[in-house]
Amino acid sequence: MTAKTEGASRRDFLKLAGTAAPAAVAAVAASGTEADAAPAPVDDGKMQDTAHTRAYLASARF
Repeated sequence: MTAKTEGASRRDFLKLAGTAAPAAVAAVAASGTEADAAPAPVDDGKMQDTAHTRAYLASARF
């Protein structure tokens, strides 16, 4: 059928990825540092006027 090649196979990679990802998450969670988030700007209910929103509104016109 298929010959076994030297080195890591796809299955070996998936086994490693399956065990390494939770370990990385645990290491980050155990680091104890907390991110400081900037307060969100208070919106008065208006949509922001950007080039992206202008393009969307122009494409939504009938």
